[in-house]
Amino acid sequence: MKRLSLVALAASLASVQSEGLDIDAVNPKIVEAQYAVRGFILDRAREIEADLAQESHDWPFDEIVRCNIGNPQALGQAPPKFAREVLSNVVLPKTPRWGVSKQVRERADAYRAAIQGGVGAYSESQGITLIRKEVAKFISDRDGIAADPEAIFLTDGASAGVRHLTQLLVSGPQDGVLAPAPQYPLYSAMATMYDGTLGSYYLDESADWAAPVAEIAKAYDDVVARGATPKMLVIINPGNPTGASLPREALEAIVEFVASKPGLVLMADEVYQENVYGDAPAFISFKKVVHDLKSTIPVVSFHSVSKGFTGECGLRGGYFELTNVSEEVKEQLIKLASVSLCSNVLGQIAVGLMVNPPVDGRELKAYEDEKAAKLSSLERRANEVARALDALDGVSCVQPQGAMYLFPSITLPDAALAAAGAAGLAPDAFYALKLLESTGLVVVPGSGFGQKNGTWHFRTTFLPPEDQITAVTKRLAGFHDAFLASFKAPAGEL
Repeated sequence: MKRLSLVALAASLASVQSEGLDIDAVNPKIVEAQYAVRGFILDRAREIEADLAQESHDWPFDEIVRCNIGNPQALGQAPPKFAREVLSNVVLPKTPRWGVSKQVRERADAYRAAIQGGVGAYSESQGITLIRKEVAKFISDRDGIAADPEAIFLTDGASAGVRHLTQLLVSGPQDGVLAPAPQYPLYSAMATMYDGTLGSYYLDESADWAAPVAEIAKAYDDVVARGATPKMLVIINPGNPTGASLPREALEAIVEFVASKPGLVLMADEVYQENVYGDAPAFISFKKVVHDLKSTIPVVSFHSVSKGFTGECGLRGGYFELTNVSEEVKEQLIKLASVSLCSNVLGQIAVGLMVNPPVDGRELKAYEDEKAAKLSSLERRANEVARALDALDGVSCVQPQGAMYLFPSITLPDAALAAAGAAGLAPDAFYALKLLESTGLVVVPGSGFGQKNGTWHFRTTFLPPEDQITAVTKRLAGFHDAFLASFKAPAGEL
């Protein structure tokens, strides 16, 4: 029998594998789903980054600056000191602990005692009881309303909680999801993957990205006209990608609207509740508004360790709380959580450390100083980037109020629109690609978040280190001026 060479054998196996599973076999709803935050712009950035790693390259810059995602530590933000000291002591309890404070040791000991088998063992599916109690106390202190640990689920970041609730409520095109436009594309992606009907309500850019109830009602009626029943209303406050912080009267109007639509669940994405800047309306939870209005609408509220000033994105810790949700429904959520056995234990502990920071002594002072420094720096960076964007020809940027993003509107020359069409790209995607290839700056096209027809935007974070922000904005401004000049010139191309 003829012996195959290793190369031929590998090729043969690859052919078999290819024939065994190709794209036609994939769930079409997965193929259809889009998630712009990590889309083709980032893929291109990775290709360029590989070039930059070579000894010589032809790019006019030496690094990729990722302004596409709220990932603070990837851009140099230090992790929270107290939290990391506790986590270290939980993971390695037998490490000599000289130089470690009594408060760190006691907290680490408490977490270890609450975890049967240590951090390498599964926890309860709903999450470690001690940490759910810490979350309940945090919510009670924040809102002045009692919170029940049994109504709290610990998750791998807020996204996992959103997935659980979408699985719970959406089973086909007869089920509708109302989400803002622009919106964090997690929600549209989840609606697509679970075959729901998405209804977009448009935020008002001219009014600091307000969420008008009239627009929500219009989206509701549109979904009904398409034969579906709206099951979920998503409100992101503070907003992503807009950075808006909604005033109390807006929250009350939304609660009253939900109350007028039996069967509609309010999904309160509140992961940026620590990120409110300047004179913007202070954060108020939907749970508090519902309580104060004596409403009985069902609310699911989400929070995460990824945002705020902790920025622990990679630890994947979050929670959601159920308000006015029946025990029968909660049991189904416990079943969903049980299918994954539990969320990761280090992420759960990170949640505990977020909601229950140091209580006294030098640890408390260090924590408060760290928190104030990070949040004030984020506010300064937000304002500097917004000013720089607003000063550009054809760019308009709403004053930042919260979160970690700006969502400027851009007006592009007709020649640029034509070039984008020829390239098969939305105009703001074309702009973002040219920005990347000219400067190394990664932003996300607004078309990936949803926006009013005929308008173009991009989302950028303001997370690069403060001492680099001015250089970043100058790089962007130089590109923008050259881009406009190129497409205003006859037959110009950047």
